[in-house]
Amino acid sequence: VVDEMSVVSTQIRTFDNQVITVPNSKIWGDVITNVNASARRRVDLVFGIAYSDNAAQAIDVLAKLVAADSRCLDDPKPAIFVGELGESSVNVFCRPWVRTEDYWDVYWDLTGQAKERFDEEGVSIPFPQRDVHIIPAQAEANS
Repeated sequence: VVDEMSVVSTQIRTFDNQVITVPNSKIWGDVITNVNASARRRVDLVFGIAYSDNAAQAIDVLAKLVAADSRCLDDPKPAIFVGELGESSVNVFCRPWVRTEDYWDVYWDLTGQAKERFDEEGVSIPFPQRDVHIIPAQAEANS
């Protein structure tokens, strides 16, 4: 929310009640994104699952969670798919559409519900892993 505008700067109050003073040169010369301008927003969630887990099962779990949440809209249709093969996980994208005022509640609720349902269904959420191989240095030959 814009609290105050002057010739030199603009004061903006964030959703968590921080006051940000922005030089007008930034406002007039830069891109401004208004996340509340539209009636609907897409919630972009990414869930990393283990490579050994069944991606179709994870997609099914997420689809059921989205379908059960009345705040998730049917139109546009939600998209749930394998979006990336990451270093430590297969990343499943979950993108339901919601009314803008429901965005954060749906974001947090689906995240928590997905964790609980993945645990119940045996779908694991791996932490980043790295294999380290130590190759011993060869002793120098005596001359």
